[in-house]
Amino acid sequence: MPRVKGGSVTRQRRNRVLKQAKGFRGGRSKLFRTAVERVHGAWANAYRGRKLRKRDFRSLWIVRINAAARELGLSYNRFIEGLKRLDIEVDRKILAHLAATSPATFKGLVEKVLHAKS
Repeated sequence: MPRVKGGSVTRQRRNRVLKQAKGFRGGRSKLFRTAVERVHGAWANAYRGRKLRKRDFRSLWIVRINAAARELGLSYNRFIEGLKRLDIEVDRKILAHLAATSPATFKGLVEKVLHAKS
């Protein structure tokens, strides 16, 4: 059976991997085997990072809502509890945006919660 050489297909594969490893430090961007390992690691980190980003943003929104609510005399958990009791369905992303960009609207929501509580 004749020997089959990789030829252009092998070269294309190597170039594709090395292109993805561009910017990595040292041999990780120049040596094929090392680059393959690092590219696979980068893919794993990117996959994990897409999940973590969602958690991080939710935490950020909660911190912002808590800070804005406390300025108006209400803690975060009491605020969210009050919104649920009043059947006001606004997600945390929107609440954080309201707290940062239009404090008057956010204050109105907090006052609604405070008045419903008493």
